[in-house]
Amino acid sequence: MRRIPRSSVIYSFSPDNPPVERAEPGETVVFETLDALGGQVRDEATPIDRIDWGRVNPATGPLYVEGAEPGDTLVVRIKRIAVSDTGVILAVPGYGALPEAEFEPRVRLVRVSGGRVLFRGIGIEARPMIGTIGVAPPEGRVPTGDLGRHGGNMDAAVVGEGATLYLPVFVEGALLALGDLHAVQGDGEVCVAAAEVSGEVEVELGLVKRRSPPWPLVEFRDRVAVLVAGGTLDEAVEEATRVAVAALMRSRGLDFTDAYMLASLVVDLRINQVVDPKKGVRAEIPKRYVDVESFLR
Repeated sequence: MRRIPRSSVIYSFSPDNPPVERAEPGETVVFETLDALGGQVRDEATPIDRIDWGRVNPATGPLYVEGAEPGDTLVVRIKRIAVSDTGVILAVPGYGALPEAEFEPRVRLVRVSGGRVLFRGIGIEARPMIGTIGVAPPEGRVPTGDLGRHGGNMDAAVVGEGATLYLPVFVEGALLALGDLHAVQGDGEVCVAAAEVSGEVEVELGLVKRRSPPWPLVEFRDRVAVLVAGGTLDEAVEEATRVAVAALMRSRGLDFTDAYMLASLVVDLRINQVVDPKKGVRAEIPKRYVDVESFLR
């Protein structure tokens, strides 16, 4: 089994990043990851102004997937997520869903044990997930703290163990990287951070040739969701709805109006996060109405 150490990290997704490992479709690869703060926070007394924000949101990789070409879909089956026993959460004035709120910056450590996250004496069910996962965009550099059609810092709580992610491929080899693990995160990630942990992720790779989705897809439990981004929540909602309606049209053989009405009955819009440069929304559809194939073009 191939393993990529946490010492091999990037801070932007780019076709210019040299791969640190190569793998074939069907192979299993383990990515070791740093926490989103790059291991800089050791205790609750760590001053916020001592954090080097240039070392935030490291993603391990990139991995070159043999045979992946522009126009393909990279399939990433998340087999296992193991997280550290200590996590970090912080709140910073001017950031998050309440940027006008007045408060002192604060760092808290949380304990992760026995399938639970302990925050200030409150036990929360652990739901490990991958905050940042993506491939290289067709050109330029996209910071690992941002998100887009290539994936990136999507912070979608459903991208967890047992889920399968479908990423459009833009460059040869795809150049997959991931990081920013959370022991638990609520939809929205409202204070700008979740339970940030280091850990490792075991994935199995697959490839769909000559077809790709317009945005990343995630298949989990009995649902398929499209993960979109927009400059505002309204923009993201419109795009997620547009993609969902188009998939229902193809899956059920409906015209736009009927598919639009069906979407109002069976599509659930969820907020992934509201704190990154772009806002993230997902449209979830039960698989009894649509399948992954309906999103591929």
